[in-house]
Amino acid sequence: MIPHISSRPRRTLVLAAALAALAFGAPAALAGTAPVSPAGIPGTSAPAKAKAQAPAPTSQSATWAAGTRAYVVITAAGDSSAVRSAVAANGGTVFSYFDQIGVIVAHSTSTTFAATMRGVSGVQKVGATRTSDVPADAYNPALPANPSQSTTPAGEPARADMTQIKADQAWAVNPGSASVKVGILDTGVDDQHQDLAPNFNAADSASCAYGKPDTRAGAWRDVGTHGTHVAGSVAAAKNGKGVVGVAPGVKISSVRVAEPGTSLFFAENTICAFVWSGDHGFKVTNNSYYTDPWQFNCPDNIDQAAIIEGVKRAQEYAESKGSLQVAAAGNENYDLANKTTDSASPNDSTPTTRTITNACLDIPTELPGVVTVAANGTGTTKASFSNFGQGVIDVAAPGSSVYSTVPGGGYSSMSGTSMASPHVAGVAALIASANPTFTPAQIRTALATQANDIACPSDSRCKGTTANNGFFGEGQVDALKAVGGSTPPPGKYFENLTDVAITDNATVNSAITVSGVTGNAPATLKVGVDIKHTYIGDLKVDLVAPDGSVYVLSNRAGGSTDNIIQTFTVNASTEVANGVWTLRVNDNANQDTGKIDAWNLTF
Repeated sequence: MIPHISSRPRRTLVLAAALAALAFGAPAALAGTAPVSPAGIPGTSAPAKAKAQAPAPTSQSATWAAGTRAYVVITAAGDSSAVRSAVAANGGTVFSYFDQIGVIVAHSTSTTFAATMRGVSGVQKVGATRTSDVPADAYNPALPANPSQSTTPAGEPARADMTQIKADQAWAVNPGSASVKVGILDTGVDDQHQDLAPNFNAADSASCAYGKPDTRAGAWRDVGTHGTHVAGSVAAAKNGKGVVGVAPGVKISSVRVAEPGTSLFFAENTICAFVWSGDHGFKVTNNSYYTDPWQFNCPDNIDQAAIIEGVKRAQEYAESKGSLQVAAAGNENYDLANKTTDSASPNDSTPTTRTITNACLDIPTELPGVVTVAANGTGTTKASFSNFGQGVIDVAAPGSSVYSTVPGGGYSSMSGTSMASPHVAGVAALIASANPTFTPAQIRTALATQANDIACPSDSRCKGTTANNGFFGEGQVDALKAVGGSTPPPGKYFENLTDVAITDNATVNSAITVSGVTGNAPATLKVGVDIKHTYIGDLKVDLVAPDGSVYVLSNRAGGSTDNIIQTFTVNASTEVANGVWTLRVNDNANQDTGKIDAWNLTF
């Protein structure tokens, strides 16, 4: 999720251990991006001037005043007019309300408002959702910038995260249905991005910042970079350029939950987003954040109890309308099954350290019915930052150095459970595409069934069995299984996921042993290469056959471009298939180094 998108690395967890944004294969695209910010989120260039704004939605409140605080008022579902009248009679204004679930968002400058409202007939709970004032922007929200777009050259090789969960193989079976809508509940989405525009659904997009739907064109756009990155992992188009998402055939809608400036996701925003998701037919939503300002909401706190109830009702409403929520587990390397302290809350004012118990919830990820996603590091390892917990984690997915879309037509690598969650949301969308009548509960069950088991490593913190444990839940998701496909027959596909460091002026090798293949290799042997290295013009890359024959894949091409992530086709028909094949990389200059991240052979 984003490290709020920043403060805490999921934050939304972005724990963006983010690399500088790069346009795929285009060194000049660096001009459109900036270095990683101190918060760990990749920056972008100064946004283009926003288009002229349409009139802002009229608030039921009058005008903003200093000291305005926000509250959720919980009552019975149905007509809330009597309670809304009581809000006005007791020093508050109704900012928005959701009678479907019995939640009113109220604003007040009175320090006694909550206590007074708790004594009103029909009111079940009242809670402050912030420890800071509501921004004046809530009453006349500015539209996010619509950034100018860079152009990406052709080419979209399957990336390591996609091959790891067999998404690249799933696309040939079922790339996803255009009738399946996935909601990106995040910082917003750049709908103009060349890799997102073909699948973007503006009609069902909006902003829920401050807790009320804003349906003006562009209100859904990104106020950071996080949401656009998540969107690309879910459903970047298979259009011959850039990257491909897990489910490139589905539609994505943006519901901006983050507020500009702070990128915080307050409870009223999340409530609005879940109700919107249910009402607009989202089959799946991705939630790579936690509900601010509390990292954990505790039911013995009168304000936080109301927050839990309001968000829980909204999630249950969305699920009742057919929407499955997928959420990031968090990036603190924290055991969610054994909670003891919280030192990050409240993050909208001054955090303090408090003692907590397992009754305190990280929401929305720990709400009933929500799929909680941990992050894998290399291959099937646990990412060092990923939260964990027996009985809490449902499934795992790649979350380290994930390369995806960022605003302005660019691309960037980020790490975090924020990046793992959209892989699972994409697989859930594939399941929904292959099984149109599935309910959220059935999709949730299918996610567990198709996952590939990962045993606990030698780490005493990992509790449970190979089939289900606190690090990986049911295991790593498998997109090919999700669409009813099968893994290529044994002996046809081989890979090596072990990192090999590439140092200056050195030659390194990574081997794959092929067995069980009859006869010679094909004339169209596929060699998938994932090399992370700055300035790839330093590198010569060869495939060495078992008999020592050398096939040149790349010979110091690409100049100052970073990374060779590409599938090469080699005519190896004169070579016996079985034996040890070697990827040989020769570095021919000083300064720039890197690693062989992964490579594979498909016969």
